[in-house]
Amino acid sequence: MKPKGPTEVKSLEFAIDIVELYKRLNRNREWVLSKQTLRSGTAIGPLIKESEHSESKKDFVHKLSIALKEANETNYWLELLWKTDYISKREFIKHIEKVDELKRLLISTIKTTKERYL
Repeated sequence: MKPKGPTEVKSLEFAIDIVELYKRLNRNREWVLSKQTLRSGTAIGPLIKESEHSESKKDFVHKLSIALKEANETNYWLELLWKTDYISKREFIKHIEKVDELKRLLISTIKTTKERYL
């Protein structure tokens, strides 16, 4: 089995955090925002995983670009949860720092791949 890279590891850790957030929000009967956050926050990792077996470098960049879009959407839902008092500022910052780190890793990988191969 191939060792996991930092982007894959961090995306899995982030997805676990988002699942825990979703479970807590559902206990408080918040379904709509939590479902959107769950969907986008857990979509990042599978897209990164899928990129490992992309058909070309262009396909690789495309899959990572979609993961980046999902990460960006997750930022929106987290901010909305914070500004509507479903999560604390501290919790918001914790999640935002993690998703922003993922975004930086994705941007760097996309940029490097484009410069080298496309």
